[in-house]
Amino acid sequence: MLMTCERRPPIRTLRGWAIHVLHEAGAIRECEEHGWMQDRADPHARDRAHDFARRDPPAGVSIDEAAAEVREVLDSIGDTCPECP
Repeated sequence: MLMTCERRPPIRTLRGWAIHVLHEAGAIRECEEHGWMQDRADPHARDRAHDFARRDPPAGVSIDEAAAEVREVLDSIGDTCPECP
């Protein structure tokens, strides 16, 4: 039987790329009930995300811009879901 894998949509913004990097590194997670991003407060995951941003920035983006966007996105995400009690 032929199985097909669903492809992820391309990341269209630098912010979207940064969120993807942080999620893949385990620095953020999604609230299971509401979908809000939450900071996991894991310093090792943050370091992995910053290392990836410096090592493999998106096309047309400098290393410094990529690392700055990852820091900015991480700073904008809280550690609790605003809708959870």
